[in-house]
Amino acid sequence: MSGRIPDQFVRYPVNFQTWKYLTFLHWPYDPATVQALLPEELTVQQWDGVTWVGITPFRMANVRAPFHLPIPGWGAFPELNVRAYVRHKDGRDGIWFLGMVVPRLSFVAAAGSLSLPYQRSHSAVSVVGSRWDYRFGAPDRLRLRQDSWFRATVQVGPPLDEGDRTPLVESLTGRWSAFHQRAGILWRTPVYHELWPLHSATVTGDLTAPLRWVGLPSPTEDQLVHAAPAVHTRLGISRPADATH
Repeated sequence: MSGRIPDQFVRYPVNFQTWKYLTFLHWPYDPATVQALLPEELTVQQWDGVTWVGITPFRMANVRAPFHLPIPGWGAFPELNVRAYVRHKDGRDGIWFLGMVVPRLSFVAAAGSLSLPYQRSHSAVSVVGSRWDYRFGAPDRLRLRQDSWFRATVQVGPPLDEGDRTPLVESLTGRWSAFHQRAGILWRTPVYHELWPLHSATVTGDLTAPLRWVGLPSPTEDQLVHAAPAVHTRLGISRPADATH
C-alpha cells in the first residue's frame, strides 16, 4: 500500500534505475474526470472528495538489468511523466501513467514493447545548487521538437519537517506499484526504493501543457510542490494484476 515505507522488498529485480533531481507537482481534480481516462479495473483514489494528478520531471540515470553494466546511451537522460493515483479492485493501490516522455528513441522502443505510453521529447535538466531547471519539448513519435512545451524552474528548500510529511504527501509520493495494460491484460510492477528525501520547493514556469496533452482540462488551483534529490530504485517482475499476492 502507498505510504512512506515500501510495502515490499523487490528480491528479484529485473531493472535498476536511479531517479535524480525529481520534482513532484500535484493538482486536485474531479474524480470522474480522471476516472474516464482509466481502464475499468482501476478506480481513482480520493482525498476529501478530490483526486490528484501529478507531473514528475526528473533525471533518469544508471538504467541497467541485473549483473549488467548500464546500457549504452541510457546512462542519464531526462524524463517527465503524468500520473494518476489508483486502486485496483483487489484493494492494492499504485500509479497509472497517463503519459510519459523521454528523449531516447531506444528507450521509447523498449518501453513500447511493454505498452508503456512513452513518446519522445527534446529535453534537458540543469542543476545549479538548489536551482533545478527543466525543459521539455512537445511530444512527437518521430522527431524532437525544440519548443517550450513544459518549462519549470524549481528552487529547492530545506527537508520537510515531520509535521509537513502529511498522510496525503506520503501517499502521493510513496507508491510501490505501477500498473500498465498490455494485450488486453492489466499488469502490476512492484517498485522498491529508499524513503523519499522530500524537500520543500517553489516553482515557476509553464507547467500545465502535459495535463492537457493527456486529456485533462487545465487545473483551476495552484499546485503542490515537493522535491527529492535522488533514490535508487529496483523494479520487479510484472505480473497480471489479478494474480494473487
